[in-house]
Amino acid sequence: MNVETATVFKTVALLGKYQSSEAAEALGRLEAYLAAQGMTVWIEADTAKAVGTIGSATAVSFEQIGEEADLAIVVGGDGTLLSAARRLAVYNVPLVGINQGRLGFLTDIGRDEMIQRVGEILAGQYLRERRMLLDAEVLRGGQHVFHTVALNDVVLSRGESGRMIEFDLHVDGEYIYSQRSDGMIVATPTGSTAYALSANGPLLHPRLAGIVLVPLLPHGLTYRPLALAQESVVELVISPGYDARIHFDGQTLFEAHPLDRIRLRRSALHVTLLHPEGYSYFAVLREKLHWSAAPRLS
Repeated sequence: MNVETATVFKTVALLGKYQSSEAAEALGRLEAYLAAQGMTVWIEADTAKAVGTIGSATAVSFEQIGEEADLAIVVGGDGTLLSAARRLAVYNVPLVGINQGRLGFLTDIGRDEMIQRVGEILAGQYLRERRMLLDAEVLRGGQHVFHTVALNDVVLSRGESGRMIEFDLHVDGEYIYSQRSDGMIVATPTGSTAYALSANGPLLHPRLAGIVLVPLLPHGLTYRPLALAQESVVELVISPGYDARIHFDGQTLFEAHPLDRIRLRRSALHVTLLHPEGYSYFAVLREKLHWSAAPRLS
């Protein structure tokens, strides 16, 4: 547990899922509570446009949140937190997730307990966790044509034709294989519970900080998920005659061309999540994946 005084968090920013009446209600309750604690409360500008006025909260940009806020509270599902995390990663603002979605692997605080849990976090009763990001760039003819980061995964998938694609896999400059398939998921440990899980990829504990490759319906039974060291550099090179799409956290799309080279490595940036005291990664897995309940003590 990390114990700090409540005065550490003086300016708190609120971000929410757009066009959600439930998120608006939760944001309103949070604003009232934070203001009553003497906090300066901001609300992200696009969230404010979508949900309307929230108490006395001031609408500010992502940039101002990143540069000046002490804490960002995200109300929504994991997708909402993913979007906020990618935009705020360069500033390393700690994030707290309030779950308004379905699974909620990242947004781990329920709406019915959010006031209590946020109060505990403001009092310094929390667990701090760092999550790695993937640095992703696309090269075309040796020139950089796209760059972003991903917290969950980067997915190379079929283009508009709907047919299988073909690409070469390289790791640390070494040719590994050529594959015909629907694509490839390159995931962080955080992303191992997302799309990669549905494609039979392994679960990676967040502290492992490795990279996992999960083929999508490969044309061959011997192509298996592959776990790599965190220092590895992964390159996917699209074969001539094929176009493809690249998805970053399921939120950003890039249309790739034949011979484009997708280069992926661990980012120098990271995302900081604050969890309530008593948070357990395995308890989250038990709940979300419907594993058996914990044994009773006799």
